[in-house]
Amino acid sequence: MSRVDPLDLHVFVLIDAFGWEMAQRLGFLSDVLPYRAPLRTVLGYSSGAIPTMLTGKAPVEHGHWNLVYYDPDGSPFRWLRRLAFVPDRILNHRVTRKALQQLGRRVLGLGPLFDCCVSPRLLPWFNWVEKRNIYEPRGIRGAASIFDRLALAGVPYRMYSYHRFDDATILSLARRDIEAGRATFFFLYLCEIDAFLHHHVTNEASIKERFAVYETKLRELLATARARDPRAGLTVLSDHGMTPVQHHHDLARDIEELGLRMPDDYLAVYDSTMARFWFFSDIARQKIIDRLAALACGRVLTNDERETLGVRFGDRRYGDLVFLLDPGWLLSSSDFNAPGWLPSGMHGYHPDDLYSDAIFLSNQEPPVPMRTIADAYSCMARAAGLHDRRAEAQIR
Repeated sequence: MSRVDPLDLHVFVLIDAFGWEMAQRLGFLSDVLPYRAPLRTVLGYSSGAIPTMLTGKAPVEHGHWNLVYYDPDGSPFRWLRRLAFVPDRILNHRVTRKALQQLGRRVLGLGPLFDCCVSPRLLPWFNWVEKRNIYEPRGIRGAASIFDRLALAGVPYRMYSYHRFDDATILSLARRDIEAGRATFFFLYLCEIDAFLHHHVTNEASIKERFAVYETKLRELLATARARDPRAGLTVLSDHGMTPVQHHHDLARDIEELGLRMPDDYLAVYDSTMARFWFFSDIARQKIIDRLAALACGRVLTNDERETLGVRFGDRRYGDLVFLLDPGWLLSSSDFNAPGWLPSGMHGYHPDDLYSDAIFLSNQEPPVPMRTIADAYSCMARAAGLHDRRAEAQIR
């Protein structure tokens, strides 16, 4: 492996949902980024994958996986239990949901991304994991991130994300700041490709047109970096890929037909590709397990499998049971998506899925073997000259 000089200029670009299969098919920047590898992602969504990239740790270690987690004692909405008498037509009304969303964001400290993605009647049993900006120091609750390390070491860096800018502005600002010599480490998070691919993953002409724009901008960014430092490094990463959707299934309806009650018998959170359950009676557990076993669209993950995937939490915060859809399937009733949302592409399947691999593309040989998205952390730390993992103890 090559050795990098921490005084060199390094630019890391994270393009959300840009998978290995697509990058290779497009030949994306293959002439200027010859060091290329697929990266195995983690089970789940960006809410778990990106913290893994920024810390080098599995979700069970850094604490971030799905956005909503079970926390009946610490829920900011515990007071809603006193409103159990309010009928659903009022409590679950879109105006009420909007008010709760703004209350969570502006008053209860849940951060600007909080959304009322479970029924308000169930909110008192849940909490929201991403309260802070994960792209800033102290943004990840259970582990030191690359930004903690950079701040502690006094490495001059710049970070750009959707918290303040759109993709075009990020690319423009980064180019200006590189030219001005304001830092040696740059991190750009470009999020708009994720939304684009949800609706255009099977449209090859649109994909080529959209990615041609990113290719042009990144070539300009690399040229600007090399004008300042001929040894400048450019590395493009992603958190996961995007799988074409072919089938839909209404799992929430299947479970509701069992005649059980939430939150008395069980709790369920339905996401796009998985459902998580908490059980409060043996009868509810057995009925739900039996119904899930009869479905052909997915399967229940074993405890051993969740352990291997780094998502088995001993405190049950992310579920007693996880039902995962097979690649290409989508839950038609989801807590996280608006009614009628039918994308042509989705992520959040098992990491073994062909389309789920993320990317590592660079003009420099990586200092460590790049096999999973967790390796992105070591690559960034080495580029910034942060070799000593023991320094993390000084942060937390």
